[in-house]
Amino acid sequence: MLDDLTNKFESVLKKIRGQGKITETNIEESLREIRRVLFDADVNYKVVSKFISDVKERSLGQNVLTSITPGQLIVKIINDELITLMGSEKSDIKFSERIPSVIMLVGLQGSGKTTFSAKLAKLLKSKGRNPVLAACDIYRPAAIEQLKILGKQIDIPVYSDDNEKDALKIALAANEYAKKNARDTLIIDTAGRLAIDEEMMNEVKGIKDALNPEEILFVVDSMTGQDAVNTAKTFHDRLDYHGVVLTKLDGDTRGGAALSIKAVVNVPIKYSGIGEKLDAIEQFHPDRMASRILGMGDIVSFVEKAQTEFDISDASEIESRLKKNKFDYNDFLLYLGQIKKMGSLSGLLSMIPGANKMLKNQQVDDSVLVKIECVIQSMTNDERHNPALLNGSRRRRIANGSGNTIQHVNKVIRQFEDMQKLMKQFNKDKGRGMMKKMKLPAQLMNELKIN
Repeated sequence: MLDDLTNKFESVLKKIRGQGKITETNIEESLREIRRVLFDADVNYKVVSKFISDVKERSLGQNVLTSITPGQLIVKIINDELITLMGSEKSDIKFSERIPSVIMLVGLQGSGKTTFSAKLAKLLKSKGRNPVLAACDIYRPAAIEQLKILGKQIDIPVYSDDNEKDALKIALAANEYAKKNARDTLIIDTAGRLAIDEEMMNEVKGIKDALNPEEILFVVDSMTGQDAVNTAKTFHDRLDYHGVVLTKLDGDTRGGAALSIKAVVNVPIKYSGIGEKLDAIEQFHPDRMASRILGMGDIVSFVEKAQTEFDISDASEIESRLKKNKFDYNDFLLYLGQIKKMGSLSGLLSMIPGANKMLKNQQVDDSVLVKIECVIQSMTNDERHNPALLNGSRRRRIANGSGNTIQHVNKVIRQFEDMQKLMKQFNKDKGRGMMKKMKLPAQLMNELKIN
């Protein structure tokens, strides 16, 4: 996520931190590089100009010039201005006292509205809401069927009418369905087009006027950069929506939309889509995103995700065995399963301070975990409990059983041995500070030799 932007910012900030004395000249040089970084990221021109101006004004203040560590202070100024640029603080979805609260999703075709509607429904259900989905995209082939399949996966009803060709009538009927079935939240998936046209705008405007949604969320593909910002402005001029959803943020290396859209339309980014799975959704926190962009990680989100996804009994079992120095292949398999629950490896690593440096910017491939699991699952129970049994003939059998080469099996065994050492060290260091502990996941990923 935003790898290219982060790497470029880290390079610039390294130079700034190294400045023993801050002058107008070296500030100008640093800001020139930051301006180039932002333009490369496809950030809106006016947004870049204001950002540079604001950073320069604060960086030349007396407090900075007389500071003992002026470089660090300027880094903080840049961080603060990035947070301001993206909205200052998180923005929650609003719900009404009436039944149901209506949430309408709008945007172009291909932006990810249908998938996001299911993700949002699942998230709200986990928070105690009782949602229903309305299939109002009557134009895209299989759109209604797709939403039904997603609804079934998350055990949430989908209201649809295959015989009705009027999206407004479907939305109104879905609203009545929600009232009769005590569904407190109605999420409406509307139709999009490949480009903005009058028919689409009139349709969503009609649904807005009839149902008066508490929330209208504009869903946009973050990888489209400036196109995303331009589309966002056009939709906002017509609909005056309440929030933005950035989908496919996990695949966006530049971040132009994330950095521009709030400043251009003055509407908060409320959620981001960070993967294909139905739990790959995050509430957007400007301060945490700024920290990720500057290569400082996002430990708060990492811990929150771990608390949500980790199985407490499994985690307690691993911890208990760690204390006894009995970490074996079954524990390794359990640990890998816990990591997979938390989402994509690239997403996790973006939350860990220093992970990029530890991994030396290697490409993260989620399939590496599957390959390791295949090797372990091809071992007997005795071999998993007692790794010392893994002689040459056993390794050849495991290679054949898992569909891998003997070299790959040897590599997994080395990785396990390295992880055993790390786990023992982690156990010894317990209580020496959270930040030191949080380096462990990045070190483990490095030991997995992800490439």
